[in-house]
Amino acid sequence: MDFIIALMVALLVSWLIIVIVLAYTLTLQFPILFSQQRLGKDGKVFHMWKFRTLSVDDTKTLQERRFSLGDLLRKTNLDELPQLWNVLKGEMSLVGPRPLPLEYDDLFSSEQRKRFLVKPGVTGWAQVNGRHSITWKEKLELDQYYVQNISFVLDIRIIFKTARLLLSFKKDRSLEEEKFNGTN
Repeated sequence: MDFIIALMVALLVSWLIIVIVLAYTLTLQFPILFSQQRLGKDGKVFHMWKFRTLSVDDTKTLQERRFSLGDLLRKTNLDELPQLWNVLKGEMSLVGPRPLPLEYDDLFSSEQRKRFLVKPGVTGWAQVNGRHSITWKEKLELDQYYVQNISFVLDIRIIFKTARLLLSFKKDRSLEEEKFNGTN
């Protein structure tokens, strides 16, 4: 089902992806895509794709690396569109715990590791219940809730809540979030 829905969504928004690529080209913001190793189902490592939202100059702070197109994509969550490719490849699901960076692998408790029983998602229960405004502990508890209560009905609820959040254009706080250290 993920494959079919992701394919339909990709076809429906292909015009938008082309517009975004043209915007990157016109503003000379290269490379267009960002790939990062993330932890997937069963702890398997995969490359998650996003539109790049920060300049590549990693000698600057996150705030200094911001650029207007990246800010717009992050605020609208359109930077996540390339993850449809991850769904089509079977590495991700549309709904599930968000895939976390490889550097967090050794920080999870045995209970928190249960997140790896399911595929990571483009959106998830933690994203629609606080995202960057809740603590890591709360996020991981919400992920555990999802894994323990996974169902088609819950997935549909998450998808509708995600759509509502996308249309609310809430302020992006992703660059303000502290990294997970295993205790926070």
